[in-house]
Amino acid sequence: MGRITEVPGVRVGRAERVGDGWLSGVTVVLPPPGTVGSVDVRGGGPGTHETDALDPSTMVSTVDAVVLTGGSAYGLASAGGAQLWCEEQGRGFPVRGGVVPIVPAAAIFDLGRGGDFRARPDADMGYRAARDGGEREEGHDVERGTVGAGTGALIAQGAYKGGLGTSAIHLDDGIVVGALAVVNALGSPIGFEPASARKDSHGAPDAGSLNTTLAVVVTNAALEVAQCRRTATAAHAGLARALNPSHTLADGDTVFALSTGEKEVLTALPTAERTPFLIGLQSAAAEAVRLAILDAVAQADTVETPAGVFPAWPAGSA
Repeated sequence: MGRITEVPGVRVGRAERVGDGWLSGVTVVLPPPGTVGSVDVRGGGPGTHETDALDPSTMVSTVDAVVLTGGSAYGLASAGGAQLWCEEQGRGFPVRGGVVPIVPAAAIFDLGRGGDFRARPDADMGYRAARDGGEREEGHDVERGTVGAGTGALIAQGAYKGGLGTSAIHLDDGIVVGALAVVNALGSPIGFEPASARKDSHGAPDAGSLNTTLAVVVTNAALEVAQCRRTATAAHAGLARALNPSHTLADGDTVFALSTGEKEVLTALPTAERTPFLIGLQSAAAEAVRLAILDAVAQADTVETPAGVFPAWPAGSA
């Protein structure tokens, strides 16, 4: 199935905590310097940070890190820790006196799943996740399942454990499209019977607070920011192919798309061939997201906490 780190220069770091009331974590995607990117938010309940900076009409085009985190809106504080680590490495938009790292982030809702509502990622956890990524070797393996931002993730209205997954697709001319997904969805994997909703202590489905699928797509094909935005939009099709329902009012579904700029394939093509190339690349992005989502579900482990037992999706069914 591959991994996002098959895109040259991309590293992934993680930090999580399980036990003593905790079931949450952070994942940081570290692209090589000079990477450009954009984002498309499709869910009705997003929790995001610095996504406006990725609009094609803004001044800054580069992305220094992408943070995926648990903890809902509280967990977005972890982006500050990743930003501090980037500053220490000299990664960021140069300004008088230093640099300002561009670190967009998005969060899933996992509050209270370990038993303590206040046990959620902070700046320190974000710093540790970024540092972990920075210490990895290029092309490293990526841990999957109940790790990083996927630690507290659930799917199917909270009935089964979600998690983190990854994939990569190799195209002609050395082009690679990699994806990483954190799956905390209201929906279930498509092609399988939806699971019964988990009940809370009042006997009502715990829906509307359990949801969001996050994905980061990275390619080494050189793209402009607007083309990254369109790639993020296309990649949402992979989310819809993997989960039913998706993009609901209760989900914060968000896809980031990054280009490292290594392969200047597009500009070398005749004008008539550029649109077909982009369509093929964006179709690969959608498929990479679909595969990463299914990988996350398949790799997640059963977890038992004071808040309940969250079983893994039945073996072999996703």
